[in-house]
Amino acid sequence: MNMSIVKQSLEESAQDYDRLKELKAFDGTKAGVKGIVDSGISKVPKIFIRPPEELSEESTTDLEVPVIDLGGIGLEDQRKKIVNEVKQASKDWGFFQVVNHGIPLNVLDEMLDGIRKFHEQDVEVKQQFYSRDRSKKVNYASNVDLYKSRAANWRDTLTVSLRTSDHLDPDELPEICRDSTTEYLSQTKKLGDTLFELLSEALGLKPGHLRAMDCAEGRTFVCHYYPPCPEPELTMGTSRHTDPAFLTIVLQDEIGGLQVRRGNQYINIPPIHGGLVINIGDMLQMVSNDEFISADHRVVANRRGPRISVACFFTGAPQPGKIYGPVKELLSEQYPARYKDFTVMEFMSNFFSKSLDKCNLDHFRLLEKETITQ
Repeated sequence: MNMSIVKQSLEESAQDYDRLKELKAFDGTKAGVKGIVDSGISKVPKIFIRPPEELSEESTTDLEVPVIDLGGIGLEDQRKKIVNEVKQASKDWGFFQVVNHGIPLNVLDEMLDGIRKFHEQDVEVKQQFYSRDRSKKVNYASNVDLYKSRAANWRDTLTVSLRTSDHLDPDELPEICRDSTTEYLSQTKKLGDTLFELLSEALGLKPGHLRAMDCAEGRTFVCHYYPPCPEPELTMGTSRHTDPAFLTIVLQDEIGGLQVRRGNQYINIPPIHGGLVINIGDMLQMVSNDEFISADHRVVANRRGPRISVACFFTGAPQPGKIYGPVKELLSEQYPARYKDFTVMEFMSNFFSKSLDKCNLDHFRLLEKETITQ
C-alpha cells in the first residue's frame, strides 16, 4: 500500500474521521508506526491520541524503584538479605531492578541491537512476519489490542511465543536477529528459575514451590520498537496496564520511558546498563493471594528514539487441566482465598478480549461474600 496515501488518510479532518477505517488503513500497510514516521508525518494521527485525563496523570523522579544485587546469592547470609529485599519490593512496589544477575552484558547488548536491526529492515522483509494470529510462534505487528483500544500505542512489536513448548527451530526466527535472540531466550530461562526460587522463599515457601506449580513454564517475548514521536504529549508508548503473567523480565535500552504507578503518581524506572527490570504479574498476585502486587505501569512516548525493550513474560502451563489458584499454604481463616481458581487459557482469553488498559484481576477476584463462604 502506498504510504503517501495512508499518510493523507490518517491526516483527514476530524469531521470525516472514521476510526475503524483509519485502523484498517494503518494495519493494512504492515509497516507499523515506523512506517508512519518514515513517511514524514509531522503530527500524531488521531488513532494514537489518548484521552486528556490519561495524559495528565502526574509522574515524578523523587522516588526510586529498588535495585537488588544478586551477587553472592549462593552465600547463606547474602541470600537471606536478597530474599528479604525481593519480598519488600514485591509487596510494596511490584517492581525492582536486578544487577549481577548472571546474564553477560554482551548477550543483553546484542539482543537489543538485534531487535533494533529487525525493526529497521526494509518493510518488505518485515512483512513476511506480519500477522495478528497469536498462535504463531513468531510474528510482527503493531498494537496487539489495535481494534479494542481507545487509542493505539506508539510502538511496533516482534513477538516470540514459547507458551506451549520451549522448543523453537532457530530458522523460525528472523535471520537478522536469530543468533542473539536464541542466546537471550536461553539465558532468561535460567534467570527465571532463580527468581522463582527467591519469590518462593519470600512467600515463606520452599525454594522450588512456584516452579513445582509450573509458574516458570510458558514464556512469551515481546520485542518492542518505539520510534521517535513528533508529539509525545498526545500519545503513549504503552498505555497503563498490568502484566498477564506470573513474572516479567524487562531488558530496556538507555533511552528510558518505563514508569510504574505508586499511589497517585508514576515513578520513572531509569535504565541501568547491564541491569534488568523485574515485575510481578497478575497471576502471581493471584496465587500469592495479594501478598505480592501486580502494579500498573506504562511507557511514555518520546521525541528521542528509537527506544528498544524486550519483555519476557512467564505465563505458566497452558494445558486445560492445569488449575492455578491461591497457594493453600498462604491461606487461613483470617486470610481466605481472594481469587477464583483459573487456567492460563481462561486467563489469557479474558485478557485478549479487551483493551490493554482494562484490569484482568477484577474478573477473577472473589466478592467478599464469596470469600467468606469458601
